[in-house]
Amino acid sequence: MARIAVIGAGMGAMAAAARLAVAGHRVAVFERDTTHGGAVRRLARDGFTFDTGPGLLHLPAVYRDLFLKTGREPLESCIELTQVDPAARHVFADGTAVSLPNASRAGVLAALDEALGAGSGERWSELVGRAREAWDATRRPLLEEPLWTDWRVLGRDPYPAVRRRGLFGRGKGPTTATLAEVARRELADPRLIALLESHALAYGFDPRSAPASAVVLPYMEQTFGSWYPRGGMRALADALYERCVARKVEFGFGAAVTGIVEKDGRAAGVELADGRVSEAEFVVAGVDPVRLVELCRGREPWGADDVRPAPGPGDRATGRLTVCLALRGARPGDAAHRTVVHAADRTTELAGVFGDGSGLRTPCDRPTVTVLRPDDPATRPDEAHEAVTLTATVAPHGPVDRQDGEAVAAVAADAERMVEIAEAAVPGLRERVLWREVLPPTEDALVPGPALAGQEGRFLRPGNRTRIPGLYAVGGWSHPGGGPAHAGMSGAIVAGLIVNGDDWHGST
Repeated sequence: MARIAVIGAGMGAMAAAARLAVAGHRVAVFERDTTHGGAVRRLARDGFTFDTGPGLLHLPAVYRDLFLKTGREPLESCIELTQVDPAARHVFADGTAVSLPNASRAGVLAALDEALGAGSGERWSELVGRAREAWDATRRPLLEEPLWTDWRVLGRDPYPAVRRRGLFGRGKGPTTATLAEVARRELADPRLIALLESHALAYGFDPRSAPASAVVLPYMEQTFGSWYPRGGMRALADALYERCVARKVEFGFGAAVTGIVEKDGRAAGVELADGRVSEAEFVVAGVDPVRLVELCRGREPWGADDVRPAPGPGDRATGRLTVCLALRGARPGDAAHRTVVHAADRTTELAGVFGDGSGLRTPCDRPTVTVLRPDDPATRPDEAHEAVTLTATVAPHGPVDRQDGEAVAAVAADAERMVEIAEAAVPGLRERVLWREVLPPTEDALVPGPALAGQEGRFLRPGNRTRIPGLYAVGGWSHPGGGPAHAGMSGAIVAGLIVNGDDWHGST
């Protein structure tokens, strides 16, 4: 039985802690914040509650496996998990709208044909079929196994080349390099292009530079479904925390780690801000790479041949602006849980969020806005009210200084535009608002997207093993990347490495 120190109480860190505790280890978690869950946060006010991080769960099998392997109680005995149907309603720039059924390829095909015209569903279905090939080729190395030492093989994009049509259609054409190229060549219809690219944008990826393998993002959602825990995603974080406590994991909140202790060339514990030292045989760090280097006192945890954590096109250089709305009036029974109101001009939006290629960013007045309105009594004080959350991917900026009147006014103006845009999903929205809370992007809330193959490995994340023996990285900033499901998988990988040794290759 080993003593293990875990830095941070995010989803990946807690997933690792629960598995390690069940394996017989003594696990202590040190969290500088006052609560658990990392980016899976909640805002509560006047009987209303809002998810201020991820709003839906994809790949629920990750947490089903976690709960089964850490105790007798399955996930569904701890939280009420339901499929969202339709998975999403999309409102495009020309006013066309389509509701896509949950986890139904045939249903999506029919819905797209009806809304966008004959042949639209088939084009989308063909793309999703090729996405499955990319998924099958990379599922194990990207999700279930520690990052390969020879990680550069994942720099090749697994998205299959499209067979050319017409007189010169023999053979296969070159593999497309970016998601934007896939969209233009295979979908043609600007509404289908917007549908595909919105999945990348939601994770903070620029479709113009994201690899073609990013087609796995809509594939995952369409194949495995979109799920919602009653009480919001925070309920999942609470259930995971309670599972950790039940397995005797110790938590210290308000306990900032200031350094990693090394002895005889390996990690041997952590130093805390109050001067205490907690000795450990293993240290699991659920922090971003920059902070991990600081905790190692400048010593680089990854070698020159490892995936580099330096900023680049694979890093999430965006923020998420969130507007929480308390509404008077009941939620209509036919309202969609999630509606995506697409930008009026995708080119302008991408230039505003990611830059125009020269480094300049011109703010987009009408960005893509995601509207979440769950049919969940736990989110509202009574049936005569409704809780609605709006989110938009925006250009990066630091926390807004409340004393900076100009910055506060700019964020308020952005929020007002988002409310106006959201009326395409919630008619008469502005007249129903009792109050709103605007949450600008903060560094703590920024999480990179999932790891993707292609683009010479620039969209991979640093491996869970480090060059410092006994020190492991977990969570969204490490392999296999961000999002609740991927963070849960990183916890499984780290636990496997500690329990089975660094030569462990995965769950197969």
